[in-house]
Amino acid sequence: MNVADSEVVASILADRGFSITEDINEAGLILINTCSVRENAEQKIWNRLRTIRHLKKKNSNLVVGMIGCMAERLKEKVLETDQMVDLVAGPDAYRDLPALVAEAESGHKAVNVLLSREETYADISPVRMDRNGVTSFVSIMRGCNNMCAYCVVPYVRGAERSRDPGSILKEVKELFDSGYREVTLLGQNVDSYRWEKGGLKTGFKELLEQVAGVNPMMRVRFSTSHPKDLSDELLKTISRHDNICRHIHLPAQSGSSRILKLMNREYTREWYMDRITAIRRILPDCAISTDMIAGFCTETDEDHRASLSLMEWAGFDFAYMFRYSERPGTKAARKLKDDIPDEVKTARLNEIIALQNRLSERSKRKDIGMIFEVLIEGFSRRSKDHLSGRTSQNKVTVFPCENEEPGNYVKVKIEKCTSATLIGKII
Repeated sequence: MNVADSEVVASILADRGFSITEDINEAGLILINTCSVRENAEQKIWNRLRTIRHLKKKNSNLVVGMIGCMAERLKEKVLETDQMVDLVAGPDAYRDLPALVAEAESGHKAVNVLLSREETYADISPVRMDRNGVTSFVSIMRGCNNMCAYCVVPYVRGAERSRDPGSILKEVKELFDSGYREVTLLGQNVDSYRWEKGGLKTGFKELLEQVAGVNPMMRVRFSTSHPKDLSDELLKTISRHDNICRHIHLPAQSGSSRILKLMNREYTREWYMDRITAIRRILPDCAISTDMIAGFCTETDEDHRASLSLMEWAGFDFAYMFRYSERPGTKAARKLKDDIPDEVKTARLNEIIALQNRLSERSKRKDIGMIFEVLIEGFSRRSKDHLSGRTSQNKVTVFPCENEEPGNYVKVKIEKCTSATLIGKII
C-alpha cells in the first residue's frame, strides 16, 4: 500500500514541477512515507529521521515531511518533539501537498491529517517507481471497516471506499500498453470491494474478472483477502482465468479460536480451515501464504500450540510473522492487557519462524522436477548471467539468461531449490 501511495504522491508533485532524484543530497524536499501497523515500522521512521538530520543542518531551506499513517497518528509528537519535520500529511491529504510544501517553505509548520469518506485518488495516474517496468500495483480501495482489536488501520486510513471500476481498468490497460505484464490489486480487504452506480453493482469477483479480461498476457494478483469474506464464487472466478495468479494471501493471525475472538477477527479456527480446504479443492495448484502474530494478549502455551498446528496442517508456502506490539488507540490497547512477557513473545515467534522455514523448504522441494511458466522481472541479484522471475504461485525462480529479457514469459524446469528460491533452466 505504501508503494502505491508513494506513486500517487510523486504524480501529484510532478504535476507541480517537482522531479524525483536518486541522490538524497540533491533533494530540496524529502517526504518519508510511514506505516503505523507495527511498532518496528514506526521505529524505522524515527531512525530514518536521525540519519537525515545532517542534511537539514547543511541546508536550512530543505523541507522534510512525514506522510501516511504514522503522520496522521503522531502529528503532535512529530511537530512538537522533532523540529526537523516541517510538514505532516495524512493518507487522505496528498492532493494538498503542493500547498503544504509552499507553506513549509515560507517558514510555517504545515499540517493536514483530515480523513475522507470519498478520497480514492482514482483520477490520478501514478508515477511508477518500480524499477523493473514489468510488475506494478493498482490500489482498488482505501480504508478498512474490519475493527480487528490489534490493528490501527481503520483509525489512520478511515472507512472503506472503493474506486470506480472504470478508473481501475483504465489504469491496468495503460500499464499493459506501457509494457507491464503483471498487476497486483491492492486493498486492506479486497474481498469487500463494492461499487454501485446506476443500479449496476460490481463486487470483487466481477472486478477481478474484468481486470483479467484486459489482456490474457497481463498477470493479475491481489492482496489482501480476509478469511471471513473469501467465497467459493471468488475461487471459481480465479479458476476460470489462467492469468489470475494461483496465490492467495490469507492472514490467519492465530490458530486459536479463543484468541481470534479476542482479536475480533470474526471467524474461528474451523472456519479458516474450511477456507483452506475450499482453496485446495477449487484451486489445487494454488500457493497459500499467511500472517501470524505471536504473543497476543492472554495467549497461553495451548493457544500458541494451536497456531503451530494450524500452520503444519495448512502447509503454508510462506508467511509474514510478527511479535504482537500494542498500537495506541486500538481496542486491544483500550480493553486488553499486553500481558505476555517479551521473552515469551520472542521464543514463540522463533518457533513460528522455524516451523515456517521448514514448511517453505518443503513447499519448494515439491516443485523440483516440475515445469512452471515464469514471468521474467530482471536479473538475479547474484549474477548478471541469470534472470529472476516468479511463478504464478509467487515463488521466486532463478535461471540462466539464454537471450531472454524482462517482460517475457518462459517455461522453466525446476532442478533444485533453497528455502526461499527455485532454481532451474529454460526449456
